[in-house]
Amino acid sequence: MPERLPSERLKEEALALGFQSVGVAAADRPPHLDAYRQWVGKGYGASMSYLTRHLPLKEHPGKLLEGAQSIVAVTLNYNQPVEHKPGSPRIARYALGRDYHKVLRNKLRKLASWIRNEYPGSVCRPCVDSAPIFERDFANLAGLGFFGKNTMLIDPKRGSWFFIGLLLTTVAFEPDHPFEGGCGSCTKCIDACPTGAIVYEDQRWQLDARRCISYLTIEHPGEIDAELASKVGEWTFGCDICQEVCPFNQPRENNPERGVPTEEPDFKQLRTWPSLVELSQIAIADWDELTRGSPVRRAGFDGIKRNAKINIANR
Repeated sequence: MPERLPSERLKEEALALGFQSVGVAAADRPPHLDAYRQWVGKGYGASMSYLTRHLPLKEHPGKLLEGAQSIVAVTLNYNQPVEHKPGSPRIARYALGRDYHKVLRNKLRKLASWIRNEYPGSVCRPCVDSAPIFERDFANLAGLGFFGKNTMLIDPKRGSWFFIGLLLTTVAFEPDHPFEGGCGSCTKCIDACPTGAIVYEDQRWQLDARRCISYLTIEHPGEIDAELASKVGEWTFGCDICQEVCPFNQPRENNPERGVPTEEPDFKQLRTWPSLVELSQIAIADWDELTRGSPVRRAGFDGIKRNAKINIANR
């Protein structure tokens, strides 16, 4: 076993880059691998076939970076409360600004450069949620939060309005202690979910993506079942309901970090969206220009038009 190195200066560098929190986990087998296999096996991943296809790569971080010893986990605040105007698209907060994959990767690459300069010969690989890795598992192992009943990673000090980024490295840093905590008896997210997507099975809370508004408005191909479409409400891309009602996301006088807006410039650059009527009839060239560099592009041309029509019908 290689000697584990202190991570204080690494963490100072990560915070200087604008990350909200940072911790280190050992590059080992993810704890929830078997539970994930069961979850996919039940069909809870819906039409997202890549979740099964990527399973072999998710078995160990070493499959993404040979010789990986440590995983540096970071969070980046994206909280941005925006008042929704009737007749306009309602978009989840994480997608209001620039595509977060690009923002996080850019910062992680800078952190990787620092590691390579400090430890010549080391190798790093940045990972965001598009990489086949259990980002919440390793963020939890790195001490950044616990798993909420809505399956989000929750930091009691800061809530859950954050992205998770991972940096795999061949440097063996001293790992942090896993975060221990829970939601207690609170069921606000479960009670508030319009489609009942948060379910309790096998002695743990799980998300049935087939009923999740975020899945339905982003990943689901084709038409949406009429019953579920009626419960999508005014959400055009994604959904924030389970986070909006979470007590850990409510500002508190004695906790200045909870519920604070993001300070990331790329997230604060909001774009102007057309009305729902205009969006439901948008031409592909206009859609292409409108969604360039935005996470909303993920829903696709047909998906956005479909969602806008559902929103109009639900009014």
